[in-house]
Amino acid sequence: MALASGMRLSARALLRPWSPLRGKALGCTEPAAGGGNGARRFGSQRVLVEPDPAAGVAVMKFKNPPVNSLSLELLTEFVISLEKLENDKTFRGVILSSDCPGVFSAGLDLTEMCGRNPAHYAEYWKAVQELWLRLYLSNLVLIAAISGACPAGGCLISLTCDYRVLADNPKCLIGLNETLLGIIAPFWFRDTLVNTIGHRAAERALQLGLLFPPAEALQVGMVDQVVPEDQVQSTALSVMAQWMAIPDHARQLTKNMMRKPTVDRLLKQRDTDIQNFVSFISRDSIQKSLQMYLEKLKQKKG
Repeated sequence: MALASGMRLSARALLRPWSPLRGKALGCTEPAAGGGNGARRFGSQRVLVEPDPAAGVAVMKFKNPPVNSLSLELLTEFVISLEKLENDKTFRGVILSSDCPGVFSAGLDLTEMCGRNPAHYAEYWKAVQELWLRLYLSNLVLIAAISGACPAGGCLISLTCDYRVLADNPKCLIGLNETLLGIIAPFWFRDTLVNTIGHRAAERALQLGLLFPPAEALQVGMVDQVVPEDQVQSTALSVMAQWMAIPDHARQLTKNMMRKPTVDRLLKQRDTDIQNFVSFISRDSIQKSLQMYLEKLKQKKG
């Protein structure tokens, strides 16, 4: 979780169909760095997409400095960019990474969860749910290329991917550390972690709010590969080729078979989950805890 800053766009406006959103907010294009075959970048204020149509792969980068907090706007923009790629049959795989040095994503934006009204909390949590639902069952091959800190919501995003590559840097910590802030990871965070590292390891990690350094993350199964920092992207591309060698229909059906029961649990309780979040986050004790943490962040910045 983290503190976000900067200009805000209307999240509701971003949920309109893609075509009217060209221009300053979404749909901007420019030549991709090193991208051949006329490939052009596109995306939005907070999400950069670098497509390689010839390879059938796109790189999606979070760019919400300083720490890629998952603001309501970023969540909405990300889902729109992902949907654009899913609807373009040119692309079969996506590498998720960061445009901010030293961090993948610091997780949920505390400013979205503190000092707001219940309607805003509900809107925000529904957007968090939507991001997870779209990623966890995406037909695309998703690979996380992690070259920085990856706590909380950032970790959740990485866990939705089919494969995770982590930089061998002691600052690249990864885990669901919600309990350290007095917050409980919801059941679908838990289910995602259990599906990845097993029940006992997940129980210990969740209760203690553990952030694993690279070697431990690899050992417990939180990530699939640890490589030197300058090899994260190239390794992700190499792994992508292995996954894309499998016929799409067989891989997609297998992924759906493995993951759909987990998704169905949230879909059946989605409204209740939102209500529970709003009720929990609205408690005076939780609001005070979040306010204290935000004050500490401000003092560190000062």
